[in-house]
Amino acid sequence: MAKLSVIDLSGNTTGSIDLDDAVFGGEVREHLLWEVVRSQRAAKRRGTHKVKGRSEVNLTKDKYIKQKGSGGARHGSKRTNLYPKGGRVHGPVPHLYILHVNKKTMAGALRSVLSLRAKAGDLLIVKEFNGEAPKTKLLAKGLEAIKAPRALLVDSGENSWLRRTAANLAQSDFLDIRGLNVYDILRYPKLVIAEGVIRELEARLLKTVPTRTAAAAGGAS
Repeated sequence: MAKLSVIDLSGNTTGSIDLDDAVFGGEVREHLLWEVVRSQRAAKRRGTHKVKGRSEVNLTKDKYIKQKGSGGARHGSKRTNLYPKGGRVHGPVPHLYILHVNKKTMAGALRSVLSLRAKAGDLLIVKEFNGEAPKTKLLAKGLEAIKAPRALLVDSGENSWLRRTAANLAQSDFLDIRGLNVYDILRYPKLVIAEGVIRELEARLLKTVPTRTAAAAGGAS
């Protein structure tokens, strides 16, 4: 079992927590991180690029010179790509850039990135995110105290205080535990998770651990 300290927003240690090695102490598989991040970034592309083909441009489609006798080439329409304002050949059309990644790969990548942050000491467990009033200055001061000025803050989506307080942070962001993902974790050097939801995350990811891996982790502990 991996043991991490639980701290408050003043930087004081309030206790410790044991986390399962299968989720927070496993092998870091960089190829899974690459595959999932590539998929997530591709899904963000809008894919709205578009050019007109020869059937869409507003030019005459009639044969504009006679077939013979002009001394030039035998052209039929000015809509072709050979003329200014003509339609483009094989141009881009709107389409999705989605790259599908199966659930097993997504879960494996999420376990890998959590293990990466835990092993590097960049995973911090905070007792709770709460305060008297939703003031950004107070939260920023707390993040400085725990040495995480740039961090992804994770808690339940029902935590309206954290949601409102983190909205104006320049270098940190809040994310609901239900939407935790590989790309957002890697965007920030620190990952700060509330103690109240860490067990929920652990239980969810333990269901995705292969039986052989889970047995090996249990034997090691």
